[in-house]
Amino acid sequence: MRSHYIGLMSGTSMDGVDGVLVAFPGSAPRPTTYVVRPPRGGETLGAARRLFLMSDEAPMRIRAHAHREFAPGLKHELLALNTPGQNELHRSALASNALARTYAGVVGDLVQQAQVAAEAVVAIGAHGQTVRHRPREFDATGYTLQLNNPALLAELTGIDVVGDFRSRDVAAGGQGAPLTPGFHRAVFGRAGDRVAVLNIGGISNLSVLGGDGAVLGFDCGPGNALMDHWCLTHTGAAFDRGGAWAASGTVDSRLLAALQTEPYFGLAPPKSTGRDLFNPAWLALHLRAHARAPQDVQATLTQLTAWACAQSVLRFASGAKRLIVCGGGALNAQLMRNLTAHLTPLPVQTSDVWGVPIDQVEAAAFAWLAKAFVHREPGNLIAVTGASGPRILGALYPAR
Repeated sequence: MRSHYIGLMSGTSMDGVDGVLVAFPGSAPRPTTYVVRPPRGGETLGAARRLFLMSDEAPMRIRAHAHREFAPGLKHELLALNTPGQNELHRSALASNALARTYAGVVGDLVQQAQVAAEAVVAIGAHGQTVRHRPREFDATGYTLQLNNPALLAELTGIDVVGDFRSRDVAAGGQGAPLTPGFHRAVFGRAGDRVAVLNIGGISNLSVLGGDGAVLGFDCGPGNALMDHWCLTHTGAAFDRGGAWAASGTVDSRLLAALQTEPYFGLAPPKSTGRDLFNPAWLALHLRAHARAPQDVQATLTQLTAWACAQSVLRFASGAKRLIVCGGGALNAQLMRNLTAHLTPLPVQTSDVWGVPIDQVEAAAFAWLAKAFVHREPGNLIAVTGASGPRILGALYPAR
C-alpha cells in the first residue's frame, strides 16, 4: 500500500518551480532507513540503483515531475524582495499569491501526468520562496522568511498543504537549514559507507552521510546565484548554459583570493546562508578593486563555487566513498570539471546515476518532509541545524 504526496521546490536559483508526485510505502519514513542494495550479477551500481528505486523495497517512487518557469514579473519581484525596499508587506503578499498560483499549476500538471485524483494525494509539501534567512541574529532567535500562501494553494488544489517548514527549527534555536540531509540519508545512504551529497542550487549545501547513520549537513556558500546574476547582467541569458561562458574566460587569482576571505567559509557547522550574504552587493564590493573582463569574472565565480563546495567536502567528509551531486549546478559542465579537479580521486557522480534526476531531489525532499509532518515525525536533524531537539516541522492548511 503506497500513499501519494507532492513536493514543490522553488529554490534560491529562482529559475521556477519543480514539483514531483511521489508514492511512498504505507509505513512512515524512518531516518535510519538504508535503501541502497549492492549490484547483482553483472549490474552496474547505477543500474542496480535505478531498479531499486522502482521496486517495492524502495523508500519512494517518483511518479511524475513537472517544471514551470516563473513569469518574468514574478521572478523580478522575488529577486527584489531579497533586499529591503518600499512597500514590502504589500508586494510580498501579492508575490505570495502569484507564487501559490504557480504552485497550483504545477500540482495540476502532476496529477494529470500521473492520472491520480487529487483526493488520492495526502498532502502537498510547499516550501515557499526564501527571501530572508537570518537565524540566531538580532535577538538570538532571528528569523527565516519564505514567501508563500499555502491557504490559497489548498483552496486552488483541493489538497491539504504543509508549509512553513523552517520556522519551528529556528524557534528551537536551530539554523532552519538545510532540511534535506534526513531525506538524503533515506535515499542515498548506505550502511557501512560514508557518502557525501552536494546540492548546488542558488546556494550550495552538503550532506555527509555516515555509514553508521550519523549525518552532518550545512550550506557551503554560493551555488548558482552569483554566476546567474553575472551572466544575466552581461549576456542577457538567465544562466551560463553548460558553463560555456565561464570556460571562455580565465580565473583571476587575485579576485578569487579576495572572495575566499569571506569569514563564512571558515565557520564550522551548523551554519546556513543565503542571498542575504552572497548577493550582487557582496560581489560588487570585491570587484571595485579587481576590474576584469566579464568572462574572466564568470570563470572566477565558477571556480569560487567549486572551491567552496570542494573545501567543505575535504574538511568535513574525509573518507567518503563518493560525492553525489544534484541541483541545477550539476548541469554546469565547467563547474563540474572544476569540482572534480579539486576532489580527485574522489568519485563525483550526479544523482541521476542513483536513480533520482538532479532536478527532482529537492522537490522530493519536501514531499518526504510533508509525509513526516502527517505522521507526526521530526523533520530536522539536530546535528545538522543545531536545534535544541527534534521537532515536527511545518504547519497544516487543510483543504476542507
